[in-house]
Amino acid sequence: MTIPNTGYDGNRLLADLYKLRGFGTFKTGVHRPTYSEVDMQSRHWLCERMREAGLEPEIDGIGNVIGRSPGDGPRLLIGSHTETQPEAGWLDGALGVIYAVEAARALGYGIDVVSWADEEGHYGSFLGSRSFIGELSEAEIDAGYGRHAAKTLRAALAEAGLEGKPRIAFTPGRYAGYLEAHIEQGDDLEARRLKIGVVTSIVGIWQYKVRFEGVQNHAGTTRMAIRKDAGLAAAKLAVAIDATFPKVCAERSVWTVGRIALEPGAASIIPGGAEMLIQFRDADPEVLNRLQATLEELVAQSNQGPCTAALTNLSRSIPKVMDSRFQAALEAAAETHAPGLHQRMPSGAGHDAQMLAKVMPSAMLFIPSIGGISHHWSENTSDEDIVLGGAVMADAARTLLSGT
Repeated sequence: MTIPNTGYDGNRLLADLYKLRGFGTFKTGVHRPTYSEVDMQSRHWLCERMREAGLEPEIDGIGNVIGRSPGDGPRLLIGSHTETQPEAGWLDGALGVIYAVEAARALGYGIDVVSWADEEGHYGSFLGSRSFIGELSEAEIDAGYGRHAAKTLRAALAEAGLEGKPRIAFTPGRYAGYLEAHIEQGDDLEARRLKIGVVTSIVGIWQYKVRFEGVQNHAGTTRMAIRKDAGLAAAKLAVAIDATFPKVCAERSVWTVGRIALEPGAASIIPGGAEMLIQFRDADPEVLNRLQATLEELVAQSNQGPCTAALTNLSRSIPKVMDSRFQAALEAAAETHAPGLHQRMPSGAGHDAQMLAKVMPSAMLFIPSIGGISHHWSENTSDEDIVLGGAVMADAARTLLSGT
């Protein structure tokens, strides 16, 4: 596929994506954790692709790879991330970065390309994009520790050769805005037989811990009537959440009890303690507040039983609406390349675009995920859909640059 008046090359885009897939191959997916040896190899390889595209690449002190376009005038910043979840998919994030490289090659002007560091949260939350917009402190870096690697963030940066390097910061006035592309990570596009999703908003993600305290005792000799079973209290709350949230949620609200840990966790011991992790997501702050209030009520009801329950908020991200003009440019490009086969839709996952939206106009493009699978090595999208999405992205970038 080609775009008139540009040098867009779908075959070249696919070749780069398949080459990037080779860094950390795991079955049909990729295992490329942030700051690992293979992650850094892929970042240096990306620098070469940026250089070939006429950009001036740099890896900064948090691991962001930024390729700057020479010349004057406002630029578009386009990108995503290239590290992966453990033993996960080959397109999650990588797609958006290679789309950006191909758009820079196709247009030949006005595009800076970026691969953000640690969007997947191996050491923190959106470390690269938050660093860029000035929201990552040195104290937070000091406190960072690996979720999957037993090392501090400082140690990981040193091993990756990034210790002491400056962190690149957002420069007001340089950018007209930010674009990001991603696989949908759900099955809505595929189920509707559509090719392109234009993201309207990115959800807020609110996470909580509930700690239950009961009495640890013998499972064979303690009468049922006097038990204070923390595990049973946790299980009842999980069922209550699933029964009650549908009454207060919105159409696209989702919630998950992602972990229940029992203490001490033995078959012959009544659990004296239990811990539950709960997450819910929606793009509407009012809905998020309703879900939180409902959770608080359910935890209060748990305290009326034989065990005590304490609710702690772990994190809250703010929903972000995508820029209307940038949405319109993506939609117009989608209509050109896939007439009638596109829709506007919210993102149920978090992305770097919600960080960039704090400092510049931002928008996102989705392409279908086969079977709605993501964060698993079987994640995939057809080559045809990949190439089509890249064409839409490059065309929208050209439109936005011509209007700046």
